[in-house]
Amino acid sequence: MKSLIKNFLIFLIIFLIISGVFSLLGSQNKRIQEISLNELVQEIQDELVQKITIEENRLNILLIDQTQQITFKEENESLVELLNNYGVSPEKLSKLSLVVKSMRGRNTFFNIIFPLLIPLLLLVGLIYFFSKQVKGAGMQAFKFGESKARKVNPQDKKVKTTFKDVAGVQEAKEELKEIVDFLKNPKKYILLGAKIPKGVLLVGPPGCGKTLLARAVAGEANTPFFHISGSEFIELFVGVGASRVRDLFTKAKKNLPAILFIDELDAVGRQRGAGLGGSHDEREQTLNQILVELDGFEPNIGLIVLAATNRPDILDPALLRPGRFDRKIILDLPDIKGRESILKIHARGKPLDQKVDLRKIAERTPGFTGADLESLLNEASILSAKINKKKIGVKEILESIERVLLGPERKSHILSKKEKQIVAFHEAGHAIVSHVLPGCDPIQKISIISRGQAAGYTLSIPEQEKFLKTKSEFLDNLSALLGGYVAEEETFGQVTTGAANDLRRVTQLARKLVTEYGMSKVLGPRTFGEKEEMIFLGREITERRDYSEEFAEIIDKEVSSFIKLCYDKTRNILQKNKAKLEEIAQFLLKKETLEKKTFIKIMSKK
Repeated sequence: MKSLIKNFLIFLIIFLIISGVFSLLGSQNKRIQEISLNELVQEIQDELVQKITIEENRLNILLIDQTQQITFKEENESLVELLNNYGVSPEKLSKLSLVVKSMRGRNTFFNIIFPLLIPLLLLVGLIYFFSKQVKGAGMQAFKFGESKARKVNPQDKKVKTTFKDVAGVQEAKEELKEIVDFLKNPKKYILLGAKIPKGVLLVGPPGCGKTLLARAVAGEANTPFFHISGSEFIELFVGVGASRVRDLFTKAKKNLPAILFIDELDAVGRQRGAGLGGSHDEREQTLNQILVELDGFEPNIGLIVLAATNRPDILDPALLRPGRFDRKIILDLPDIKGRESILKIHARGKPLDQKVDLRKIAERTPGFTGADLESLLNEASILSAKINKKKIGVKEILESIERVLLGPERKSHILSKKEKQIVAFHEAGHAIVSHVLPGCDPIQKISIISRGQAAGYTLSIPEQEKFLKTKSEFLDNLSALLGGYVAEEETFGQVTTGAANDLRRVTQLARKLVTEYGMSKVLGPRTFGEKEEMIFLGREITERRDYSEEFAEIIDKEVSSFIKLCYDKTRNILQKNKAKLEEIAQFLLKKETLEKKTFIKIMSKK
């Protein structure tokens, strides 16, 4: 509708411009003075006329002073005879320049054809463009059910991705190499009666490289790559999603061998019958069509369907049965070696200082995904360019780690002197308890500079990767979390709201020790509570209690006992290290930041 209005306005403007041109020409003609034949004869007698141009019955007169005039005579009457009849002598006529122009063809065009031609052309143009718009709207209605998948051509080197561009997921790459090998050499598999999986499900946390890995498979196999998100199937009208699924698979089958990648499969593949919608809503029809299409092609035709999700627990069981997405590849967070490899890939084309050791950067970034590491080096590049440096240094990279973890410095968030003092003792309490207890990670940095929502922070990073944790380690972490709370209480005699987030984490962790990890001696090796979630909302919103009120009371007592035990331990540590608490807090108040070396030096004093 908007395009129709736009075209109508364009034609209206063109019409007004043409009308203005004609009116301008008409106004120019009106400026020429029109005289009678008697006046013309008098001017000839007075020898004021230089030239007369005869155009049929029109006489264009040019005087000696270059003034233009016009007059008219009868069409079939000669000008010379007319002037003779008016008594103009042959001597006077001989001094005139007479020019005769034939106007028959021109008059016909301007008087008859031209006035009809312009409106006709405008009318034809209007009809053509309006019909084109209507046709386009009609075609769009027919294209409404077409898929919006983006096709990546394997010959396009600018966007081509291979396994060399992917790091940190070595096991996943090994599993996908056989998919690549099948797409390149399908005969050796078919001769042995092997059936390559139709669907491969990539499962992992956000930012771990699922989409990048799917692109790499297509790049290695040198096949077309169709990319679409699960949410792009869903529309307001029922049946559109199913139509787009059919169209998507049809396009992919026309470009065999090919790879079809569906990102965020959980947007359309959630378990049926568990949401708030009915059994025939748009999402479920779309899912049904995906199931049918996966069953509708032979496994060895050269079409591989890759899908990615970070919520495999909510997918419909029909998607995961053999013959559909029958292979699941897990992408974990990268370990220290994987992080180093990822940093090397993202460091390409970035001028790093010679002092930058990517291994040490990898050691300081546990829990970072590939996307986090890419963002880290990008932030370091921006910081270096901001201060006009030609190379990225260690300082900028370390600053970027904190920006990615906690956010940028809040320079506008100015604390009062009293608040700075509270924050300094609070962070010093965290750091001292973490340093003393063996189950806590080593302290790397303490700061009272505001970042994100934190007024200050204590950065602790593990020396090596940890996959399992013991009860003693959990209790040490609980004590470290209570360090700020106890430090405020011991120093100022009261606590502030700054410890609210720490207390929330303490309560959650203590409850998990009791209800999920089975680490309570009183309650024994069992779990309590079963989480239930609304698939429609896609998040946990309730917990079903599978225990009695008697056990609920015991759970609360056990949670409190864990917290009380850790509180007493923390208080004892800070009372023994009261002088060091004061020294670290005063150092923070002066310098605002305390690095690992200086902190260890202070803690090593007797």
